[in-house]
Amino acid sequence: MPFVPVRKPRKLPRKVITQSFDLEYGSDTLELHEDAISPGDKLVIHDDVLATGGTAQAVCKMVESLGGQIVQCNFIMKLDFLDGAKKLGSHPIYAAVSY
Repeated sequence: MPFVPVRKPRKLPRKVITQSFDLEYGSDTLELHEDAISPGDKLVIHDDVLATGGTAQAVCKMVESLGGQIVQCNFIMKLDFLDGAKKLGSHPIYAAVSY
């Protein structure tokens, strides 16, 4: 399966979809190429840290809006005390380290 980047606004070269989300200190927006995912594609989401869950939730929303199916969300570190996993609903989560 190919690598599908999700980036901050105006970093990707083709037509994109966007998703805004709240942070503990404000808000932000992410973009994804609108032709990167086809209905029925199965994807694994990879990110460095699961904190409040806003970034991962935004990525999941974009993937699902294009018809993709999320198999699992992977993180290097999960900060349990911030409860970010709640925002990911029933998506399976793996973290190499949890604090």
